[in-house]
Amino acid sequence: MFNLIDISLLGCGGGMPMPNRNLSSLFINYRGRKILIDCGEGTQVTIRKMGLGFKAIDLILITHFHGDHIVGLPGLLSTIGNSGREHPLTIVGPIGIINVVNSLRVIAPYLPYDLNIIENPTKLYLNLKKDILQIDTSEKSDLVLKTIELEHSAICLGYSLYFKRKKKFDINKATNMNVPKILWNKLQKEEKIVYKGIRYDYTMVLGEERKGIKLSFITDTRPLSNICNFIKDSDLFICEGTYGDDNDIDKAIKNKHMTFREAATLAKDGEVKEMLLTHFSPAMINPNEYLENATEVFNNVTIGEDEIIKTLKFT
Repeated sequence: MFNLIDISLLGCGGGMPMPNRNLSSLFINYRGRKILIDCGEGTQVTIRKMGLGFKAIDLILITHFHGDHIVGLPGLLSTIGNSGREHPLTIVGPIGIINVVNSLRVIAPYLPYDLNIIENPTKLYLNLKKDILQIDTSEKSDLVLKTIELEHSAICLGYSLYFKRKKKFDINKATNMNVPKILWNKLQKEEKIVYKGIRYDYTMVLGEERKGIKLSFITDTRPLSNICNFIKDSDLFICEGTYGDDNDIDKAIKNKHMTFREAATLAKDGEVKEMLLTHFSPAMINPNEYLENATEVFNNVTIGEDEIIKTLKFT
């Protein structure tokens, strides 16, 4: 039974790539299918180094159109095609994503799969169908994706992903409801069945809703009051920390970014379980020097590093 989600930070840098720091990108492995958030320069190199695979990338989420978040996209799309992918791939982004992707594809015009590009959604439901993560209209989905508008020097979206947990099979309930054992397996898949003239529903064998896993990704932005509600109760909150030093607050305001302390305040007010800081300024050589500025506010903080892996478990 699947109970893990693997999160791989491919790049923790902002602005420009550094010798020991790649640009913004996050890789999510969910039941064997892959989701990518942002695609800075060099993303596909790190994917290959970590052995994460290209063919199973079903969904790419772009926060905004600054180069450090999207320049790696055309090369990645070509590599996905060369990996043998034939199924459609979905790209989500802010207003303008259709035009931007089509413009980038001038250097990658031929792909052996279709692109489904979705502009500025507020909520999407996704389901695993035929072993592919696909957009669905049903609320009985495996994954719920939400977005929030952020405050940056370009139109920018933050993302939250809620990975649902399947209801537990209740053998006592099934027995008391006189559900034939031959139907148990199908009903666990939330199907409705007519058997020997009697209609059986999955509610007859499944227990109560169980808590899933929530992942939130916020970059690039100034801290906004509505972010706290958006990230509330996240198991992992991945947030930009462009500036570690509290004395850089004027730079943060001018460039519409955050300091470590501001990011930690969001984590505290949003009541998240853990925060991972990322998107560090090239001028900040050692982000760990400023960790205390975050932990004074919120103690469960990890400084992002390229190729760091987090595993989230259903409890």
